Amino acid sequence: MSADLSWRDSALCAQTDPEAYYPEVGGSAVPAKRTCMACPVTTECREYAVATGQRWGIWGGLTQRELRQLINQRTAA
Repeated sequence: MSADLSWRDSALCAQTDPEAYYPEVGGSAVPAKRTCMACPVTTECREYAVATGQRWGIWGGLTQRELRQLINQRTAA
């Protein structure tokens, strides 16, 4: 897979604590999701996560659960 990853240069998460994007069970995803909603590359991030099967962490403003659901929906379609 030869994907263009240049969108990462504009990702706001690169300027924040990476731990926020991998909350522990019962932890809050709100800080990461808030950053994602202000990020100019949320769509690119989400599509990358789906294309590469990322099932852990906050990607493109989606929680781990939301991301897995999206991947499963697209796989079933």
